[in-house]
Amino acid sequence: MFERLVSFLQGLPFGGTTEAGVTEDDPRVAATALLLHVMDADGVRSENEHSLLHQALSKRFGLEGSELDAVLAAGEEAEREAVDLYAFTSVLTRRLDEGQRARFIELMWQIVFADGEVHELEDNTVWRVAELMGVDSRTRTELRTRAGGRTPRLDALALSQTE
Repeated sequence: MFERLVSFLQGLPFGGTTEAGVTEDDPRVAATALLLHVMDADGVRSENEHSLLHQALSKRFGLEGSELDAVLAAGEEAEREAVDLYAFTSVLTRRLDEGQRARFIELMWQIVFADGEVHELEDNTVWRVAELMGVDSRTRTELRTRAGGRTPRLDALALSQTE
């Protein structure tokens, strides 16, 4: 799962990694803010969720110490001050193609599943972000299934065996 997160983040276009390069329109900040938002949707930010995000940002962008703290702080502040999700989704939608947007939704599901539970508010958050980014319901559902470690075929087999 961590490798998929890093792979997605590697596809994000971004500027410099200095504190001065961290801006409101920085896709690193937008992605971080959305991931923090979904982490907090259930009211609990698990260590697994936070660790996954922290490691991916660090590994992908080569961020350490104060630089990593600056991106995380900018994401935290942006998420805290946001009145809606559009400011973040619009940045990512402008910068990502259709496949990259779908991979971001899968990443959100991975963060949701990192604590072993899917809360209805987390589910709703991913749904809203997917809608804003133009990822259709079918794709969102398939990505949820994949991120949860289940394949539709296995689910169908399990269902038919219990009937």
